Amino acid sequence: MNQIESEFVLNRFCIPSTPQGVGKTTMIARVLENLRTSYPNLKIQGFHSQEDERVGFEVVTLDGCTAPLASINNSSVESIRWPTVGRYKVDVASFESLALPELQVKEDTDLFVINEVGKMELFSSLFFPAVLRVLESKKINLRWLFLPLVNQR
Repeated sequence: MNQIESEFVLNRFCIPSTPQGVGKTTMIARVLENLRTSYPNLKIQGFHSQEDERVGFEVVTLDGCTAPLASINNSSVESIRWPTVGRYKVDVASFESLALPELQVKEDTDLFVINEVGKMELFSSLFFPAVLRVLESKKINLRWLFLPLVNQR
């Protein structure tokens, strides 16, 4: 890990905070692709959010598993109680079922990628404490945390 840290001149965190649509997720995908090619044994955990402008957002783990985060089309009985952001109903339980396991600090993890700490994600009362545990972890040598400006959604 020291080689990676010195190559990227990172101490603990990389926190770009920019408006929507400027390419943070694209940048993450390219960086991860390069890291996986250059360091095939690197253990990476985390997730990002993905938007489908027509229907909503989903959370996607780095190994490709997906779960709904928010939708304009959910008319289930339980969705009546879900919090809303604009026209989207936030499915907190679905988000937590996929995102929280990705935030469990494991001994062999080298890098965390958290690409989204915004209004929708913060409806989960368990999410922010899990993010703090990742940030406070002494076991992880290199962490990247990608934060949008919270008021951008």
